[in-house]
Amino acid sequence: MSEYTPPLEDMKFTLKEVVDIKSLEDFPSFKSVGLESLEDLLDEAGKFFSQVISPTNRTGDLQGSSLNSDGSVTTPDGFVEAYSQYVEAGWGAISFDPEYGGGGFPWLVGIAVTEMLTAANMALSLNPMLTQGSIHALSAHGDTDQKLKWLPKLITGEWAGTMNLTEPQAGSDVGALTTKAELQEDGSYLITGQKIYITWGEHNLTDNIIHLVLARTPDAPVGTKGISLFIVPKYMVDEKGSIGEANDIKCISLEHKLGIHASPTCVLQFGDNGGAKGYLVGEENSGMRYMFTMMNQARLAVGLEGLAVADRAYQQAIEYALERRQGRRSDTPKGESALIMEHPDVRRMLMTMKAYIEAMRCLIYLNAKAIDIAHNHPDETQRQSGEELTDLLTPLSKGWCTDLGNELTSLGIQIHGGMGFVEETGAAQHYRDIRIAGIYEGTNGIQAIDLVGRKLSMRNGAVVSDLLADIDNTIAELCANDLSNIGTPLQSANESLKAASSWLLENGGGSTDAGLAGATPYLRMFGTTVGGWLLGKAALAAQGLLADNTDNSEFLEAKIETATFYAQQILPQVAGLLPSATSGAASLFAIDSDTLRR
Repeated sequence: MSEYTPPLEDMKFTLKEVVDIKSLEDFPSFKSVGLESLEDLLDEAGKFFSQVISPTNRTGDLQGSSLNSDGSVTTPDGFVEAYSQYVEAGWGAISFDPEYGGGGFPWLVGIAVTEMLTAANMALSLNPMLTQGSIHALSAHGDTDQKLKWLPKLITGEWAGTMNLTEPQAGSDVGALTTKAELQEDGSYLITGQKIYITWGEHNLTDNIIHLVLARTPDAPVGTKGISLFIVPKYMVDEKGSIGEANDIKCISLEHKLGIHASPTCVLQFGDNGGAKGYLVGEENSGMRYMFTMMNQARLAVGLEGLAVADRAYQQAIEYALERRQGRRSDTPKGESALIMEHPDVRRMLMTMKAYIEAMRCLIYLNAKAIDIAHNHPDETQRQSGEELTDLLTPLSKGWCTDLGNELTSLGIQIHGGMGFVEETGAAQHYRDIRIAGIYEGTNGIQAIDLVGRKLSMRNGAVVSDLLADIDNTIAELCANDLSNIGTPLQSANESLKAASSWLLENGGGSTDAGLAGATPYLRMFGTTVGGWLLGKAALAAQGLLADNTDNSEFLEAKIETATFYAQQILPQVAGLLPSATSGAASLFAIDSDTLRR
């Protein structure tokens, strides 16, 4: 397997020219962090993740994490050392509150750094991702003492965090969970129950693991309205912050998984020996609301996995295509054998990967910037707009990007031919690793339902209409600047998306079978159109820089050609999906369940 090379040139271009990171400099929250040094920061991050983290990826896949007889988990060779260097360098802390040891950078910068971590080793990246989720939840809902006690070492990465929602009978239906929490005289709670699919629930990378656990108090209402959130540490921590005795938590098994072998997916047993001690976060029966605080960032992070792993698969595929010779081109039937990337179909696959990856990067970065605006803009109206855009883009980032992660890593295997099907080359690992991303943090079907059921109806459809109007403005700009070969296909896609949006609003959105049946094709239409819009903006920026006689003409011309390819080869799919999004549910249920089994 080839090592990962961060696409720093495209990352910097997207940050500066497409999503305009410079506009964040005037926010009071970011004035002291030095965004002018961003390029140097990204360069240093690129060196670290390619040289320190990337070499652990293949080892992690082959060795996996292992469960010991005492319930402890050992990670693959090199993981402890690599993670220790990650913590020492402070990469996980850069976007968190300086009051608790963070770097104070925008979330957008953190997302760019996390892209490199995830592409270098997705399985390892899940550990900091879950820790960051814990930080978000405690920052928003923990009391002052809890923040002072837990946040500093979570932010540095010295301690890790987890999310404990799922139980054997409670998957997507979280309201069915039965883990119990009983109040004690000292104000703590005894937690008893079993949680499954707990990512990095036990490991040897950190001195402590801080579990955030959803559980029910004895008189709690049924369903999600009766769920509370608790801090349940692996080791107890005293008032001075020193680690003490072990809590009553044990990893009783690890799942044998298709991919992300190095990431221990644990079954955790709480309270087999009297009860695990936990501490209530906020108020009782508010746990689901608190968990949703961190959901946008968590789902964006999973969408980022689709981008990052697809990019690594692309890098490996193009290296192979530049080395492998097979067959001859049609215009030289008697010449020497050609590199496979000279064949039109292989070139189509490579260009498809490249175009989608660049579109995904634009979307993920725009989504991260919207989070920064929602949390940090000095104007309340702008914060509200940022929150609306975050809410709208998040199911696209999570659903569209992880669907594409599956498809593009599959293309990476296809480009390798038979060697892609052989584990030795490493191409299959990317495909296996990313398959989970469309399932956890809310399946992609749930993302589509969220899009049509909640996000489409925001302000009675005005939030979606505002975004589609922005796309229209870019279309006009493209057509006015000799880029109608991008603008015209984008206009066709946007009109189809408008038609689907109107139909779904008129037919009940997520409250009817008709709307739910069209949700997944609608999400695909939406993501594909937004991707084309952002690549159109990238093409306009590249055109402007070329007019300034820049030295970087080859890269900029490629940006325009990539956007053109996307417009001509990918955007036409949007119109083709319109009937699927608007045909209702009749054909889905025309065959009864018994007949469907045959």
